[in-house]
Amino acid sequence: MKDVVDLEKARLEKMAQRGYRNWVSQLGEDFQLETRPSHISVEALRVLGQGKETSAFYLYDLIMNLQNLGSGFEFNELNPKDKMAVIDRYLFLLDRIRFEYMKRLGWLEDYPGEDFTLVDLIIRFEQLAPALQAKTPTLSRNHPAYSRFSKMKDLEREEFIRKLIPKALIKIQDHSTTL
Repeated sequence: MKDVVDLEKARLEKMAQRGYRNWVSQLGEDFQLETRPSHISVEALRVLGQGKETSAFYLYDLIMNLQNLGSGFEFNELNPKDKMAVIDRYLFLLDRIRFEYMKRLGWLEDYPGEDFTLVDLIIRFEQLAPALQAKTPTLSRNHPAYSRFSKMKDLEREEFIRKLIPKALIKIQDHSTTL
């Protein structure tokens, strides 16, 4: 009996391979359809989490390839509607990448979306993002401010976590790849 080919999976694998081509060549890792934030090395998280031109390009490139919008090099040529769709996904992914780093620092226990692949987070953005964005990452019980955090309301907790991001970005530059 011949094997049944999952055409949708094959199509996504090809799109992911194209979207990750610059990640593989520049970050020196193997990224695939099943790559989750937890699979990314600290070195790659360091590059991707900065939110600057280089990291934006890698994320735009992945997003645009998966959305059939071209490569990240063509971001500035997108129409306003498509550009906003890419930016929405970019900010969403950037949060997951930064949350992953904060988890590796021991600051977070978990964060919304960590069980999804990067590809799923992009292609299922419309379905996944609203629920995931409504949830706040869980601060680690070992974090010095956990007692204060546990007494906060939901909006205060989200603000508290967001205020940790600049500190994490500083830490990401200071740490070795052993996290």
